[in-house]
Amino acid sequence: MSGCPYFEKRHLLFKNKPPTTEEEDDAAQRGVNKASKGGIIYGDYLQLDKIVSAQVLQSELKGNKIHDEHLFIVTHQAYELWFKQILFELDSVREIFISGHVRDERNMLKVNNRIHRIVMIFRLLVDQFSVLETMTALDFFDFREYLAPASGFQSLQFRVLENKIGVPDNQRVPYNRRHYRDNFKGRDSETLLATEQEPTLLKLVEEWLERTPGLEADGFNFWERLEINIFDGLNQEMEKIEKTPDPEEKEEMMAEVVKQKELFTSLFDEKRHDHLLSKGERRLSYKALQGALMIYFYREEPRFQVPFQLLTSLMDIDTLMTKWRYNHVCMVHRMIGSKAGTGGSSGYHYLRSTVRYRMLQTLSYCLNTLHCRYLKHFRAYLN
Repeated sequence: MSGCPYFEKRHLLFKNKPPTTEEEDDAAQRGVNKASKGGIIYGDYLQLDKIVSAQVLQSELKGNKIHDEHLFIVTHQAYELWFKQILFELDSVREIFISGHVRDERNMLKVNNRIHRIVMIFRLLVDQFSVLETMTALDFFDFREYLAPASGFQSLQFRVLENKIGVPDNQRVPYNRRHYRDNFKGRDSETLLATEQEPTLLKLVEEWLERTPGLEADGFNFWERLEINIFDGLNQEMEKIEKTPDPEEKEEMMAEVVKQKELFTSLFDEKRHDHLLSKGERRLSYKALQGALMIYFYREEPRFQVPFQLLTSLMDIDTLMTKWRYNHVCMVHRMIGSKAGTGGSSGYHYLRSTVRYRMLQTLSYCLNTLHCRYLKHFRAYLN
């Protein structure tokens, strides 16, 4: 590193710092060698004796060791470790929101970093299916009988994760015709009930969005101007379509614009929004939705750049969880077809029904909807 000022003792970083003595250098070296003189070592620090001895093959216990059962166990153990890390990050983010420290921009950077970390972990979890898929259906059937009645549904951490992010209890698909929590006993059931009663990430984000500065009607009324611009654009589009000479083409184009108009009418109708909210078809309050759209349109402004990054990461989590579920469904269908799951569920059919769990569907829906040509004039107006 010769020539780099950061590695030269005369640099500013080393100003007022006395040069190290041979004695201090020896002390540093002793710290490096501490492990070899009785300090903690790598294996002890990571408790590898517990981790690498935790792969107990049921087929081997029954006297018929099946090679691919080892891969199956390791893959699912890896999932559980990553679920634990996601929960660790998620709880820290929720604590920042709950304590009100989210108002401090420095804490918002922490939130963004930790939520982005969750995104990256979910990307890894989605890709991890490719490793499991190196096992064929026949390989799986060689040891599947030893799993019953164990089932992936029994992953307490994943059920807790769903609760803490914001899967509502009233929208859960029954498992074996029972409420999902009834499939857990004792402390596990109590843990799930407790997490249902905690503030979810979705609820905390909703409350944060409702405080978005600039939503007040005083001065420039963002929401009103957005509505006017969209419907002006739709009306202009309809006038152009009226001049289309081909009747068939005209009818097709007009039907599309009418569909768009109905969609935007529901966006700006608070009563209709609340009705959809009560049915579970929307997940954010009307005011929170307004805040999200304001952040979206003003995302280039310094005060909204970090919030926009957070919203983007939250939508990434939503998408990746859906991809994870979908990949799971595809893998199960590939392995067992339409047979019942080892835990007694309908297997593929049950898993397919859970793909519809979406925590931030309103936000994704609105932002995707607003990627349309009617808004180019509005963007120019804002700028």
